[in-house]
This record gives sequence, C-alpha cells and structure tokens, in this order.
Amino acid sequence: MSQQHEAPNALAGLRVLLGVTGGIAAYKACELVRRLREAGAEVRVVLTANAARFVTPLTFQSLSGQPVHSGLWDEAAEAAMGHLQLAHWAQRILIAPASANAIARLASGFADDLLTTLCLASEAPVAIAPAMNLRMWGHAATQANVALLRTRGALFLGPAEGRMAEPESGPGRLLEPHRIVAELASRHGPKPLHGKSVLISAGPTFEDIDPVRFIGNRSSGRMGFAAAQAAVEQGAQVQLIAGPVHLPTPMGVVRVDVRSARDMREAVMARASTCDIYIGAAAVGDFRAHEIAAHKLKKSGAALTLSLHENPDILAAVAALKPRPFVVGFAAETQNVEAYARAKLERKKLDLIAANQVGEGRGFDACENEILLISRDGAERLARADKLALARQLLLRIIEKFEMAKARSGVAKGKAVVRRSATVKRAGKRPR
Repeated sequence: MSQQHEAPNALAGLRVLLGVTGGIAAYKACELVRRLREAGAEVRVVLTANAARFVTPLTFQSLSGQPVHSGLWDEAAEAAMGHLQLAHWAQRILIAPASANAIARLASGFADDLLTTLCLASEAPVAIAPAMNLRMWGHAATQANVALLRTRGALFLGPAEGRMAEPESGPGRLLEPHRIVAELASRHGPKPLHGKSVLISAGPTFEDIDPVRFIGNRSSGRMGFAAAQAAVEQGAQVQLIAGPVHLPTPMGVVRVDVRSARDMREAVMARASTCDIYIGAAAVGDFRAHEIAAHKLKKSGAALTLSLHENPDILAAVAALKPRPFVVGFAAETQNVEAYARAKLERKKLDLIAANQVGEGRGFDACENEILLISRDGAERLARADKLALARQLLLRIIEKFEMAKARSGVAKGKAVVRRSATVKRAGKRPR
C-alpha cells in the first residue's frame, strides 16, 4: 500500500482554515488536524454548532495550537472583525467533514453562520470532503449542489466507499485523513509542468464485428484518467483521448471520445506533434475485423471464422515524429513482464515504459495497481497503491526523466553549435 504519511514539508507554510460540520465523521477531523500540521500546514479550526455536539472545541484547540472559532457573535473576536481576519488569513479553506446540509447552504450562498460567511468573504480556494448517508449523497438535490459548486471552482475530495456508521455500505464515507492531506499536497507548491502540453490516451478500443458485437478488452481507463488528473495538478495543459469508458472527466482536462484504434490514432496524431509529453496509457486493440458485417451475424450451428488485421501502432508512430514529444508507453503483460516491456521500449523507441501484470484481479478492472517503470537507465518499482496515488508518483518520475532528456538535448545542441563553429573557422569563413 502507499505510504500513510505525507513528507514533513508537503504543505510547508500553507495556512489552512478547517471547517468541521456536524456528523459522526467529525471525530476524524481530529486526526486530520494532526496530519495537516505534520505536513507543515498552519491550521485554524472553525466548528459549526452541530459539529461541537460531536467533538469539543478544546480538542481541536489542543491539536491545532490555536483558538477554535465557532460563532459570528464572539464579542472578543468580532471587536476586531475576527471573521474577516480569518477570511484574509486563509490560503485554503477545507471543509471536512462536509454534511449534505453544509453543501446545500454553500451552493445557495448562505452566510448565516461563521463557516458559510468565511467561505463568501474569502478568496481562498475551497476544498470539500463530503460525509453522509449513501442515499443522501446520491440524492438528486445533493448532486445538483455538488455540480454547481464544482462550476464555481470548489474541489471535492471523495467521498469514499465503505461501511457507514449505520449498518450500510456504499459511497458517502469521509475520505481518510491521509488521503485528504495527500490531495492537498498534490496541489501545493511549484508546478513543474506549467506551460507544458500533455497528451494522454486512455481506456480500451472497440473493433466492431457487426452492428451489435465488437472485439474489445477489459481496460477500465482508470489509470489514464488518473494520469490526466495528476498532470493537471502539476500545471500541465492536458488533452485526454478516451476510448469507450464511463468515467468523469478530471477538472481542467480537454477530453476527446473515440471508439476504434484507428479513431484513436487519428485523434492522437492530430495533436501529438504539438505536445511536450505523450502518455500512451490506452489498451489499444491489436486487431480489427477485416470486414464489418452490415447486419447482425446469426448462428448457423457451424463455427464462425473471423479474418483479423493488425491495427496501426500509435506509440511507434508518435515516437517516430520529428520533432517528437517525450513518449511514455504502457505494457500490460500476463507473464515475463520486464522482458516484454523492455523489448517494447527498444522496439518502439520509447523514452519510458510503465509495465504491469494483468489478470487474476490485477491491472484491468481494479482500483489499485503497481508499476515497473523502465527506462534505458534502469528500472524502478512503484508499489501497489490506488491508481490516483500511483499516477501521481508516475508523473513525478516522468517529469524527472523529461527534464533530464531536455538537459541532454540542450547539451547535444550546444556541442553541435561548437562543432559547426570550429568547422567554419577551419574553412576560413566567419560563422554566421
């Protein structure tokens, strides 16, 4: 599993205003305060009246090292317009847990308690970690409120799926505190891909046999979509070419939907020459039917033989471009993972390849994965983790290798200029 604690400086210097609303998950906010401080953040807590029924202000004061704020009518604080000072102080507002009621009031623009007033008075970005009954989370009113807040720039962290306080299980659990801190950390600090363009392909391709049947594979697209989110978090402009999957588009990502391998190749090649990095996470079908039947094929009691042709190789085509982006491939194998992946790296002239074993609950159709990351310089294993956490690790390695490749290219160009200058001098000509 992924590491459970963020690095001590992951949120260094970040001023976090933590709003805690009513609900049994409020007790987890205590651990969240501790983890935020361990990651280097300065934390001040605002409790709603209902939250104070679950956890006392004294608990949060002890954990944060700061006075806890709970009402608009604190005379000592409001003599100095304390709520406005808090609004200006905050660099990030985090509401965890956020009840259905709190989300509804935020969506409606209420300012009838300290927390909602601060959210309206502050220019700090707002992150919301919901926690509620699964039916409350799934209700159309709640989903409409969430969608509205997202259009205003609110970041939603979770909810997770699992056991509730009541004997039910499903979406609605508060995301674990270490996950919340990791999400905030991924958006804090320098953005090494700022100004860079990243193109990602994700999901399967479907090759039609007749109007109702197709050849496909079990790729869920989760890894490619996670990579797209991780790239946006690092400041990149991201285009995502998606095969037939039912996944929400990460915020800030431009998505293009395709169906077949040839559709995907056309979409990728139309954009690849202008991108800095291409990540080929899609599980592109290797073969397609030679002919697509005009009508549904009927059973006749005899065997059916399909004539298949190879699909175009998208990765190799991108790697062959001149100039070309930094190219990252994926290799899903059932055996001899490293050997096959390394051969693919060399054969297709890739810069980096992320290999993983599939089958028996691994890789495809799974929420977790592990990666063997191979370059010409060696190999590194990224331990099993949920796909978003793994994608963030992968992007950090890609950025590192991308920067190294740029540096080598710059050195090579410099040497070429020096050689040209020397050649011109030997020929008795002035260099231009």
